[in-house]
Amino acid sequence: MNWKVALPMYNVSPRLQRGYETLLERLLADAGVRAELVAPSDLPAFWRRDDVLLTQTCGYPYVTMLADTVRLVATPCFDFPGCDGSDYSSLILARTASGVRELEQARGRVVAVNEAHSNSGMNVLRHAVAPLARDGRFFGEVKWSGSHVGSMRMLRAGEADLAAIDCVTYGYLRAETPGFLCGTKVVGRSASSPGLPLVASRAVPDELVAALRAALLSPSEALLTLMQEVRINAFEYRTDADYERIRRLEAEAVAAGYPQIA
Repeated sequence: MNWKVALPMYNVSPRLQRGYETLLERLLADAGVRAELVAPSDLPAFWRRDDVLLTQTCGYPYVTMLADTVRLVATPCFDFPGCDGSDYSSLILARTASGVRELEQARGRVVAVNEAHSNSGMNVLRHAVAPLARDGRFFGEVKWSGSHVGSMRMLRAGEADLAAIDCVTYGYLRAETPGFLCGTKVVGRSASSPGLPLVASRAVPDELVAALRAALLSPSEALLTLMQEVRINAFEYRTDADYERIRRLEAEAVAAGYPQIA
């Protein structure tokens, strides 16, 4: 099999893209595995391919769509506020000029959401809004941005009043392009849940998954240095039972009568 690898989820700058590519190269060398580094244009389709040796997905599509297609390898522990080990949370941001100072004041406003299947941009925001919703509605309009960076652009342009941005993306933007955060402010924080897992296709042999996991959980000095350059302290192995917390957040919102962002 001509294995493929990609870690595109947090490439918010050229420096970070190079950092993740170098990290992947070192990981493959440490694990003694050969694979081709690719840049997938359609991530949902890529996640389902049999030749994916290693990639990263969001926890929500993992528990709702991918658990039978891929398996968990390891989850990064990021060095950013809002992260606790390999758990993470989202910052709820408002456009500064909107006058919104807390989540309840966003009633009837415009919200920017990155993807319908995003845990950090949709699921945890739905969970936070559910107790405030009336007859299944809270926002005046939902706009789909396509990415966290896209949601931030909508806030800055005055096209939306609120968005949930995961703390890792926010931390990277603050470090790489701090001016990009101008015109926004933090008005809340979501519940925490397991972060974006590194996954492998279920077609990958057990011994290759074990080699990758071992290299991540006990990194070489060279790999650890590269991890620290992209603000990863360590990797942890999380189970399917851990990721069920994401589904519970969804269930709590549904039970409160708020099944979808609206």
